[in-house]
Amino acid sequence: MIVKKGLPTLAMALLFNTGLTCAEALNVSHVDSQNGAPLPYQVLRNDITNHAKPEHMLEIRNGGFGSDMTAHPTNKNQFYALTDRGPNASYELGKQGKGKIFPTPDYTPRIGLFEVNATGKVTLVRTILLKQPDGTPITGLPNRSGLGGTGETPYDTKGQPITVNADKPFDAKTNPLKLDDFGLDGEGLVALKDGTFWVSDEYGPHMVHFDSDGVELSRINPFAKDKRTTLNLPAEFANRRPNRGMEGLAITPDESTLVGIMQSTMHNPDKKVKDLNLVRLVTVNLKTGEIGQYLYQQEKAQNANSGIVALSANEFLVIERDGAFLRDDPNAMKHIYRINLAKATNLEAIKSGDTLVQDEKLGLTIAGKTLEQVVMAQGWDALASHQITPVSKSLVADLVKKVKYPHDKLEGMWLINPTTLGVLNDDDFATWSSNGKLEQKYLDKDNKVIDASTLYIIDLK
Repeated sequence: MIVKKGLPTLAMALLFNTGLTCAEALNVSHVDSQNGAPLPYQVLRNDITNHAKPEHMLEIRNGGFGSDMTAHPTNKNQFYALTDRGPNASYELGKQGKGKIFPTPDYTPRIGLFEVNATGKVTLVRTILLKQPDGTPITGLPNRSGLGGTGETPYDTKGQPITVNADKPFDAKTNPLKLDDFGLDGEGLVALKDGTFWVSDEYGPHMVHFDSDGVELSRINPFAKDKRTTLNLPAEFANRRPNRGMEGLAITPDESTLVGIMQSTMHNPDKKVKDLNLVRLVTVNLKTGEIGQYLYQQEKAQNANSGIVALSANEFLVIERDGAFLRDDPNAMKHIYRINLAKATNLEAIKSGDTLVQDEKLGLTIAGKTLEQVVMAQGWDALASHQITPVSKSLVADLVKKVKYPHDKLEGMWLINPTTLGVLNDDDFATWSSNGKLEQKYLDKDNKVIDASTLYIIDLK
């Protein structure tokens, strides 16, 4: 159920979070209000045939800064943006099972520091490569099973498995798949006042703390046997749907609590429940280690929640979207909602009884069924009958109506001032695939306009 609230309350919450006055001069006021400002990029590769236009070569761009964004803690004209695992495309034709094509398999996921100058142009100030605790750069290749991997096979551009020894064919024992237990498919980002970062991802899901130079400091995930972790998420989060993990990450204004939101319904207990609108949020108190868990009810089944930013300890802005381009669907959904956890049910606080039982692997169950199974069979009213209430939500912005948002993905939010929000799309390194063939990612049906990560400034008034 959507609970409507007025903008003045939202503005007050934003004012508290940013410390800005409405009249403060910011360079973002010069960003084109309809077309936005593209982020700069370099070309990673341009030697692969573009199967959407075979007479052209595919331009793989770097680029890719759109998986999430977050405000710089002190410079109000700067923001950080995150890449995911690197250029990749779906591939279901491989002999080792379906997976992803990685045209640049050694790509290192990274954080970019960007600035909006006085003309409204976006420039890249600094790039921070993400690294293992020993300083070795990570890759975006999948984790092993048991540490976040879900069987996504990495393939090269020729459709061959990417192996430990690239000069020899795949052999499960002597030349296995090249995987990376530190590999991240980053999707959520927060920047702290001490210069460090937290990143959430779609593999584990993992929540990883990095220092100001991108070196891993600590890690949180659902895997009790992972010796790298300092804290574990509830085990059910390991049942994330492949490629739809912890898509958004926020931190409360006092920097005490991380809040992560999953992209879509998890495979809890299996993929039979995926066609639902039930999404889980998790809160992690970094001081006490206390874990909380809440439910979010999407407007449509299999939508994506791909961003979250904190307004207060209990109130947040979240992105809810579909995967449609405006070119294909005039009713494409790219919404921003305000949610409140205050009156929602904390699943972790429910004690086991006769009907409600906390299962070690599946989380809270009702009569032996996961919450996903209950909603699939009986609807949300069945949860309400057990006093389980999702977060309240109200619509703040419809980006299709505001700026005719053309992209398929909306994934980042930058809280600028009480009535101004920056948003960013993921351009997928301008790379796409159809029927296992790599192609350029276009915004138009005529294949003329290449998708690009673009900053839009949204007036919440």
